[in-house]
Amino acid sequence: MTPQLLFRRVAVAEAITWALLLAGMFLKYVTETTDLGVRIFGMVHGVVFLAYGLVALVTWVNQRWPLGVGLLAVLSAVPPFATVLFDRRAEASGLLAGPWRFGSGGESPRSLPEKVVAWLTRQPALAAVVGVVAVAALTGLALVVGPPASGS
Repeated sequence: MTPQLLFRRVAVAEAITWALLLAGMFLKYVTETTDLGVRIFGMVHGVVFLAYGLVALVTWVNQRWPLGVGLLAVLSAVPPFATVLFDRRAEASGLLAGPWRFGSGGESPRSLPEKVVAWLTRQPALAAVVGVVAVAALTGLALVVGPPASGS
């Protein structure tokens, strides 16, 4: 899986969960029929939001994006559907082109972030497990801190 394909899949998933959360909010606040959609899709969106953030960070390091581009990639998860817009613009600009830089026979990592990305990209199955564990840990931390403030 290329950086572009991974980034696109998670960016689209993040946008889909935004749509589901917005639908749940419509049911809760406009029709006042149920808050089930917000409870379910809020959690799903939160998990995918965190996964997108981690994938954006890994892609930022791999693609050697400038600070502004990397921050824009991460922050595009905040407005609804902006991850897809960022993905399309990044692809058109060539910002997602190419393979994983540190794969077998690839470049040698220099910085700590590059060493982490190299370790992950050289062991994709383990990287998937690490990603799931990281998202679960961050989700657990978010639940301990508490849900976003909401008016009933």
